[in-house]
Amino acid sequence: MRLSASAPSRRTTTPFSLVLAAVLLLVGGLLLALPDRAGAAADTLISQGRPATSSSVEDGTFGPEKAFDGDSATRWASAEGVDPQWLRVDLGPSATVSRVKLVWEAAYATAYRVEISADGVTWTRLATETAGNGGTDDWTGLTGQGRHLRVYGTARGTPYGYSLYTVEVYGTSGTTPPTGSFTVVAAGDIAAQCTASSSSCAHPKTAALAQRLAPAFYLTMGDNQYDDALLSDFRNYYDKSWGAFKAKTRPVPGNHETYDPAGPLAGYRAYFGSIAYPQGEPYYSYDQGNWHFVALDSNSFDDPAQIQWLKDDLARNTKGCVAAYFHHPLYSSGGHGNDPVSKPVWKILYAAGADLVLNGHDHHYERFAPQDPDGRATAGGIVEIVGGMGGAEPYDIETVQPNSQKRISGTYGVLKLDLTDTTYTWQYVGVDDRVKDSAPTYTCH
Repeated sequence: MRLSASAPSRRTTTPFSLVLAAVLLLVGGLLLALPDRAGAAADTLISQGRPATSSSVEDGTFGPEKAFDGDSATRWASAEGVDPQWLRVDLGPSATVSRVKLVWEAAYATAYRVEISADGVTWTRLATETAGNGGTDDWTGLTGQGRHLRVYGTARGTPYGYSLYTVEVYGTSGTTPPTGSFTVVAAGDIAAQCTASSSSCAHPKTAALAQRLAPAFYLTMGDNQYDDALLSDFRNYYDKSWGAFKAKTRPVPGNHETYDPAGPLAGYRAYFGSIAYPQGEPYYSYDQGNWHFVALDSNSFDDPAQIQWLKDDLARNTKGCVAAYFHHPLYSSGGHGNDPVSKPVWKILYAAGADLVLNGHDHHYERFAPQDPDGRATAGGIVEIVGGMGGAEPYDIETVQPNSQKRISGTYGVLKLDLTDTTYTWQYVGVDDRVKDSAPTYTCH
């Protein structure tokens, strides 16, 4: 039995070693009865139930959270046949890690690393495996400090993927661990005039993905229904896919919702009703945890009533984190490009210390570094995401804008936003359940 370690040490459990472990457990029990037994104090489990993300999942039943739920019968499984793959957990600020225990399913890694990071971008290696054989790997004697821990697989032991029943991280939690964790799924530019009967129809696929991610609620960033957003179109197309979770959706309109011959937003309002007009207007706000969400109608940013409402709403806000979403992005590298109509609203949001803006309109995925309304990079700026790949025909990337950090075109998917009372991060997940992009973890202003 290993009582201490001056360097990282891995113990692997195999069928033979299980028998040996039983014997050692009996001996260990006798040792525990001795009052002077050294090393009797146990490390504290700090990973169970913490927010988790992964590079991919085999399908929605094998999500990353399964490895941290304390249930030895559930598991995370990655997509098959692809290297590398990773699984990570948010331990809270400044956690200290002394031990990591991995319980592999049959799809194990022959080579992997255990790494830790303060920001989810720069990683420090805690342990390295180059000849793994599955079973249980118990890394002890570790010395690492950070917020995020990940298992980074580089070589599979089978033709399948990577699969872990359990990842247990032991040590000391940060002094102020984040609370109020929840997930939101978001997309814009969604329902083309097609249904699941056509294999090329994308919005039923993004809807199925959105449901598999099981968020607290869903956001849409406009152009929910193409082409003219008639009520009959909403019923024939959007309702057959994203309509399955309409009651948990918090939408905003796009420019296509204004094309309705019955009047601007007529079909949109008739379909969503009070869901889209909870405060009597196509703009509204609500709270979740320590987050304040502001849903805006960017078709009418020249309406003084909406602008005054926004100023008053932000002045009343008492939450520590602020996210706004609307259709037209101030910055975009896609076909529509930058839209100055949103700049006055950005100035109001920036002055109020808003953290995050979500947009659609251009049919691609893009994330930007924090910036001010004039496009200057600044740590105190707003993070903007364009998420217009909900189902409409993709647009090409045309002119890359300053501060643009990642762009993806042609891959349908949704944003999976993971929020806590003090932080936010997200993944862009494709309809194949694979993570196409992972953002850093940001701290709210």
